[in-house]
Amino acid sequence: MATSDRLPSPAMERILQKSHSPTLPNRIRDFQQHASTTLQLADNTVRNYVNDLVPLVKYLEESNLHDLDKVDRLFLRGYLAYLMSNGFNRNSVSRKLSTLKSFFKFLKQSGDLSNDQISIIKGPKKEKKLPAVASKYEIDRLLEAPDLTTKAGIRDRALLELLYATGLRVSEIQSMNVDDINLKTQEIRVVGKGSKPRIALFGEHSKSWIVEYLRNARSRFTGRNYNQAMWLNQAGGRLSSRSVQRIVKKYALQAGLASQFHTHSIRHSFATHLLDGGADLRIVQELLGHSSPATTQIYTHISAKQSRNVYLNAHPRAKNGTKNAAPDSDRPVSST
Repeated sequence: MATSDRLPSPAMERILQKSHSPTLPNRIRDFQQHASTTLQLADNTVRNYVNDLVPLVKYLEESNLHDLDKVDRLFLRGYLAYLMSNGFNRNSVSRKLSTLKSFFKFLKQSGDLSNDQISIIKGPKKEKKLPAVASKYEIDRLLEAPDLTTKAGIRDRALLELLYATGLRVSEIQSMNVDDINLKTQEIRVVGKGSKPRIALFGEHSKSWIVEYLRNARSRFTGRNYNQAMWLNQAGGRLSSRSVQRIVKKYALQAGLASQFHTHSIRHSFATHLLDGGADLRIVQELLGHSSPATTQIYTHISAKQSRNVYLNAHPRAKNGTKNAAPDSDRPVSST
């Protein structure tokens, strides 16, 4: 097998080697190619799509079913039960079912599937969890963690400052080039999910650290070959997404933040702090690059929760036991 034909999932490669289906391996590879080239999804998203189909291939083998046209409602219900019994939570099951629907839709459109019953199957309701958000004080501790006596520390400080100033995704900041930044207008050209371009903004404080990095630190990382990448590693190459994640994790631990704090937590904090400051939801949606306001809506719940906590802790008459409180709060208001 040529290297270019390899799937981005070693787990899928291993399970397909054991598959007895004469057509399934090629169908999986065609779907991966479709997601990558036709849909132009990010590499990480394509890999997740392929990984989401690994349990399906396993279940097909265990069920001794090699013809996808024979996948019916009974099989799909059994597959959902199989996922739940193997420890996948409801959110993971819902995501795998969504990927499966996309896979079957692709097969039907390409003429490789005639019987598609998956559209009538509903997965479990997703667990609604609010994303972790750091306080402004915690963000300050994070930003001040790098050692500024080193060039790597200056790079990392500029990187952290820009992550918080813009709310960019890891993939967006990792793929940034020097030419994408306009210091005069304090804007960054960004290509987000689905290859959608947008403009990200940053303030004076972040600008000062970007200038410091570009003038006094970035040249320390440049190699022999000219590299347009904004964020460089020790070898002069572009920082990988994993390296950006490791940098954030390193300083989060140094700053004493929760162990589950990660790069996306900065994005969550960015959105919540904007809403706390009075920003319009539609503006926050545009800055985050969300295609739907429903995706951004979750941050209004976080902001409301934080506002309530601040009110309860700050207002002198917000808690029970306040001096001169009514003697019987359950007594109905009398009418006169």
